[in-house]
Amino acid sequence: MMMVPNKIFLLLLQFFTLLYLFTITFASTEEATALLKWKSTFKNQNNSLLASWKPSSGACNDWYGVSCINGRVNTLNITNSSIFGTLYDFPFSSLPFLEYLNLSMNNLSGTIPPEIGNLTNLVYLDLNANQISGTIPTQIGSLVKLQILRIFDNHLNGPIPEEIGYLRSLTKLSSGGNFLNGSIPASLGNLNNLSFLYLYLNQLSGPIPSELGNLKNLYGLELSANQLSGPIPRELGNLKSLNFVQLSSNQLSGPIPSELGNLKNLNHLVLYNNQLSGPIPSVLGNLKNLSDLVLSYNQLTGSIPSSFGNLRNMQTLFLGNNNLIEEIPSSICNLTSLKILHLFRNNLKGQILQCLGNMSGFQILTMSHNNLTGEFPSSICNLSSLKVLDLSRNNLKGAIPQCFGNMSSHLEVLDMQHNNLSGTLPTTFRIGSALRSFNLHGNKLEGKIPRSLENCQQLEVLDLGDNLLNDTFPMWLGTLPELRVLSLRLNKLHGSIRTLGSENMYPELRLLDLSSNALTGKLPTSLFQHFRAMRKIDPSKKAPSDDEDGYYQNSIAIVTKGMELEVVRILFLYTTIDLSNNKFEGHIPSMIGELIALRVLNLSHNGLQGPIPQSLGSLSSVESVDLSGNHLVGEIPAQFASLTSLEVLNLSYNHLEGCIPQGNQFHTFENNSYEDNDGLRGFPLSKGCGYDGHDSASEKTYAGSALDEESNSEFLNDFWKAALMGYGTGLCIGLSIKYILISTGNMKWLERIVEELGHKIMMARRKKQRRQRNYRRRNNRF
Repeated sequence: MMMVPNKIFLLLLQFFTLLYLFTITFASTEEATALLKWKSTFKNQNNSLLASWKPSSGACNDWYGVSCINGRVNTLNITNSSIFGTLYDFPFSSLPFLEYLNLSMNNLSGTIPPEIGNLTNLVYLDLNANQISGTIPTQIGSLVKLQILRIFDNHLNGPIPEEIGYLRSLTKLSSGGNFLNGSIPASLGNLNNLSFLYLYLNQLSGPIPSELGNLKNLYGLELSANQLSGPIPRELGNLKSLNFVQLSSNQLSGPIPSELGNLKNLNHLVLYNNQLSGPIPSVLGNLKNLSDLVLSYNQLTGSIPSSFGNLRNMQTLFLGNNNLIEEIPSSICNLTSLKILHLFRNNLKGQILQCLGNMSGFQILTMSHNNLTGEFPSSICNLSSLKVLDLSRNNLKGAIPQCFGNMSSHLEVLDMQHNNLSGTLPTTFRIGSALRSFNLHGNKLEGKIPRSLENCQQLEVLDLGDNLLNDTFPMWLGTLPELRVLSLRLNKLHGSIRTLGSENMYPELRLLDLSSNALTGKLPTSLFQHFRAMRKIDPSKKAPSDDEDGYYQNSIAIVTKGMELEVVRILFLYTTIDLSNNKFEGHIPSMIGELIALRVLNLSHNGLQGPIPQSLGSLSSVESVDLSGNHLVGEIPAQFASLTSLEVLNLSYNHLEGCIPQGNQFHTFENNSYEDNDGLRGFPLSKGCGYDGHDSASEKTYAGSALDEESNSEFLNDFWKAALMGYGTGLCIGLSIKYILISTGNMKWLERIVEELGHKIMMARRKKQRRQRNYRRRNNRF
């Protein structure tokens, strides 16, 4: 009798097993169909990675990126699969068991549909590195099981929804690299399990919510590159688990909270490029695990805390561009792990610490733009790992230690421009030198340029200008294959420039400044022929020789457009030849016209003779040409009228004659461009062109447009009206003048009055435009 119930039980078991298998099979088929429908909307139907998505194959076992549990789709991981499509037809309602969704690094566009709230079992959502736009839907707050939300590097805009504060399971929120705006919602302070909050590179504004101080498990806080304002909340000092805080490039103000000294596990504190003020809290010296402290580009005052000497794990210390005062504390020398020290652009005083030479790990040391005094410590030569040394614009004196030449095997940048250094240059530059930039501009150095610089085969920038060097032109520097910038201006160079027999001299040179020396002879045609880099326009406009990590930027003083400017980056735009204020003679070589990349050409204040070469009209990129103060003769080449980039032209104090070319940029030049050239005629000078029958075609067009026959006719009509409106003697005078005009038929003197009046009006407008351009130019960083 017991056999019957057992059989019934077995039959029921088999029935329910078959029913379960049928159910999951049907469900799996429904999910597969929904996914295939979404795939059919892709713009690239021949996607090889998704070729396995076919109705004839099993979604759970055979489809790329699809995983199932009990026959239901649990995971969809098709990151970096070259998908071109949208989420509009994604089967949000057909995948109720989906827990893991990764669609990152594709080409998804459009918006995030609100139906995403149907994925209530979702634990992981990654849509990063797509082209998704629109707002974050509030329905995302329904994903209560979500632990990781990665939507960074898209085109999302609008506010961060308050509803994200409902995601109590969230451990990582990353929405950086979008266009999100509005304030950071205080509801984020409810995310008790949050470990990482990344909202960087958006347009978020307003204060940092103090409620973030409730995130006890927060490990990383990244809010940089927004428009956040107000103070740094003191409540952040409660986050004892914090490892890194990145709040840079905002508009934060007020002091650095001393409560940050409670963050014993902090490894990185990055607050640069804000408006923080007040002294640096000495309690930051308690952060024994701190390896990176970046406080540059703020308004911090006071001295560098001596407590920083406790930070034995510190590797990078950035305090540049503040208002720090007093001497550098000797306790800095305790930071034996320090690799990078930035103290530039402060008001620090005193001497450079001798003990810095004991910090063997130093790689980058910048102390420029301070008030440091005293002699340069030779102990710096012990820094065998040093790559960048920038001590420019201080008040250092004395000689440069000869041991500096021995450092060239590892030293890449040496910048000590604008100090009071004296003596001679180091002469011991070694073969295999790593030196790329060598700048001693604006000191009192004497003697000759050391021949051992030939060993610096990687040298790109050499600026020894504004010293007392007494030498001939170092043609041998032309063997340096990477040299891009050579400035020897304002020295005592003498003699003629003689080229060597080599065919490959100065192949990469883009800036040559030999101005204000005593060089003689003819301009070196054979030297110009070697300048291959000036013969082509590089569309990349790369700034060579700047430090790859952005820790150092070359700065070179050049004279361009009549002004001396400090060019902070040696841009390709500033391709320059400046040989002014020397004693060169002879003709201007016509081959200079082949250097089409030139932006600045200055040959002024020499003894140059002959005509201006017509070939200079080929310098299509030139912005400034100064040939003043020579003995040039002949006419201004008509080809100059085609130089549409020309902003400054100075041909004054020569012996030029003939008509000034008209059109394009020539309508913007004023009298001082042509001063003391008695033979020149035409606009803008008072001597007109065309009154003797020799006016140029361009000037005829220009003058004719102002006073043609129709204008004369209109003037006669107006004149009659004015005469008839007079009475008494006024009528007689008016009729008398009219009779003279008609009888003689000569209205040239009247045209001259009208032309001069029009010229004055035009010049007033151009002066205003020029002032506006100069204002904008002065406000640009070079």
